[in-house]
Amino acid sequence: MNAQDVNRLLSEHTREEIDGWVARYPAEQKKSAVLGALRAVQHQNDGHLTTELMDAVAAYLELARIEVYEVATFYSIFETRPCGRHHVSICNNIACKLMGGDELVEHVEKRLGIKLGESTPDGRIYLKDEEECLAACDGGPMMQVDHVYYENLTPEKVDEILDDLE
Repeated sequence: MNAQDVNRLLSEHTREEIDGWVARYPAEQKKSAVLGALRAVQHQNDGHLTTELMDAVAAYLELARIEVYEVATFYSIFETRPCGRHHVSICNNIACKLMGGDELVEHVEKRLGIKLGESTPDGRIYLKDEEECLAACDGGPMMQVDHVYYENLTPEKVDEILDDLE
């Protein structure tokens, strides 16, 4: 992929954000910026990555495409298919389950009329497949919405959070 294609696919803002990630690491460690780069590109593309965008990231960071694909498909923070604008993840680790996590999943599915792994018909909310652990075990039940943690949740608190999403 040539530089013109990369510049067409990655917005100026996204390239600046990627450059910020690259600057955090030694020059020979550009690969360390892949997570940040993919997150910026996913945000640019309304919540999901395409093969063409992943190829642009690989070209921009001077990496093999497979190195980018491996990261994009390994981490649950990345989506490789269209989904809702807001990503909602409810922790299903045993600690959260014991504190009511399963009930929260049922509540959200019923309220939104979707199941885990689905998006609302209006494309507003994507209820991610179950997350094994979101690393907030002392604050369960908890969920993450667009990378922001919400802890000690009740159905009422969840409704307020969901209602505030545009």
